Amino acid sequence: MLRTHTCGQLRREHVDQTVTLCGWVDSRRDHGGLIFIDLRDRYGKIQVVFDPSKSASTELHDLAGTLRNEDVLRVSGTVVRRSEKDVNPKLPTGEIDVRALELKVLNKSRTPPFEPGTTDPPNEELRLRYRFIDLRRPRLQELMLFRHRVTKLVRDYFDEHGFLDIETPMLGRSTPEGARDYLVPSRVHEGCFYALPQSPQIYKQILMVAGFDRYMQIARCFRDEDLRADRQPEFTQIDVEMAFVEREDILQTIDGLVAHLMRSLRGEEIPLPLPRLSHREAMEKYGSDKPDLRFGMELVDLGDLVANCGFAVFKNALAEGGRVRGLCAPQAAAKYSRKNIDELTTYIADFKAKGLAFFRVTPTGLDSPISKFFSPDEQAAIIARFQAAAGDLIFIVADKGPVTSAALGALRARLGRELKLYDPNQMHFSWVLDFPLFSWNAEESRWDAEHHPFCNPVEDDVPYFQTDPGQIRAQSYDMVINGCEGASGSVRIHDPQVQQQVFDLLGIDPQQAEERFSFLLEALRYGAPPHAGIALGLDRWVMLFTGCDNIRDVIAFPKTQKAADLLSGAPAAVDAKQLKDLHIRIVEENR
Repeated sequence: MLRTHTCGQLRREHVDQTVTLCGWVDSRRDHGGLIFIDLRDRYGKIQVVFDPSKSASTELHDLAGTLRNEDVLRVSGTVVRRSEKDVNPKLPTGEIDVRALELKVLNKSRTPPFEPGTTDPPNEELRLRYRFIDLRRPRLQELMLFRHRVTKLVRDYFDEHGFLDIETPMLGRSTPEGARDYLVPSRVHEGCFYALPQSPQIYKQILMVAGFDRYMQIARCFRDEDLRADRQPEFTQIDVEMAFVEREDILQTIDGLVAHLMRSLRGEEIPLPLPRLSHREAMEKYGSDKPDLRFGMELVDLGDLVANCGFAVFKNALAEGGRVRGLCAPQAAAKYSRKNIDELTTYIADFKAKGLAFFRVTPTGLDSPISKFFSPDEQAAIIARFQAAAGDLIFIVADKGPVTSAALGALRARLGRELKLYDPNQMHFSWVLDFPLFSWNAEESRWDAEHHPFCNPVEDDVPYFQTDPGQIRAQSYDMVINGCEGASGSVRIHDPQVQQQVFDLLGIDPQQAEERFSFLLEALRYGAPPHAGIALGLDRWVMLFTGCDNIRDVIAFPKTQKAADLLSGAPAAVDAKQLKDLHIRIVEENR
């Protein structure tokens, strides 16, 4: 080894020892003869002193004078104790220095585009372009270390519970799973393509058929979809599947994982089982299938109270089969001006809401431009329905049912954040159960799978296949963490006849089903056990546990929102010979 210790390892018990360190120059200070170097590696930082009065030659001191930030060094010297007045209590190594006896510059650095130690890092584009420097920042190194620890804890937990870590292929067949596939052309099979996996879904089901009743994998997945702060084109999921189980077995297993992580990472004990609510309950109370339960502010239906009021917008919405629903923001009346409310109105328009009504609650009733349309009794009834108090601010949306859910759900999340209704350091986990099996695609006039086409329907809802598919619930479940989807899974279909019923509703006839899923359908015909599984987003879990608001900070080499790798320049053009070998010709469209 080139070093005897790391930069963060030395303490006062090492005083008088001769040590050798390697690392990067974090900073350099020349104090009129004495030169101080802060030497940094991923383990910490230590001060190295070059004292010409203690050196046998001037060469060492002269070489130290040429050092600049980010130069890579190998330094040998003696550990000395600092005087009491020079102790730095902010550093674990702050009680000692290393007095340099030898110095070797392993590599000189160009002037970096930014300093890793800066408290004000530059824009993300520059940081991603020079990611090898960005990753030297202590915060990012802490995040990578935390991610490593989470991954190890997950593997250990599943190993202790009898799960086998089995890899599944990266090159597979393209199957419809909701997003566009990343395709890989085959050189050997002209005109044919592999697809990178959106998930190991089919392969892990086949593992259950093969008799591996407890499977897990830290799986790399790929989806060609529009990106955002918590989404990447390539991502990592904790993939789990179990055979001869029911939904409850999956929920209890993941409950245990959550408790294990909270105990190990935060020193917190959480009560089990985790809270559970149905999809219908979540949409009715919170307007979202991933509600943040760190605060209340539930949605309230006002239809029966305003059906005969004088405000035409409410009456017309109800007459057209819509709903009138709202929420009460506690003590927000004085915090939101009319301009602020106009901004909120614009905000919910993104969720197709046509408007946002509001009432300020006063000691004598409701104050609003529309309060004149409501009698004193109606105002009192509205206040009572919301359990509102003077100083509260009531918001109401009148529209189609799904629009009221989407708009008020988004508004609730925003108000919770702006009004600081929860502790941002709190971690809250819950389950949302029984999602719809199908959703209606109005643009294409057909049914789509809400999750994927392999979810088992709730047994009591099977008759709805013939009468009302929208009423069919899936034996599915999502874990919600602080208002974000943290995991998703379901009990799988193991009966080929039920699987074809689902395909039929999705417009996939038996011939198409065989073409797309022949290997899964064939496996189901050869003794498939009842099985269920779940996938947890590892990147997102690390992001939430560390309090980050951008998933790119917890991935070593992330892509931008345009799915570009600024470090390597990917995606990039390839030479003509490679295209020819792959039987691909680029055709430029006329623009």
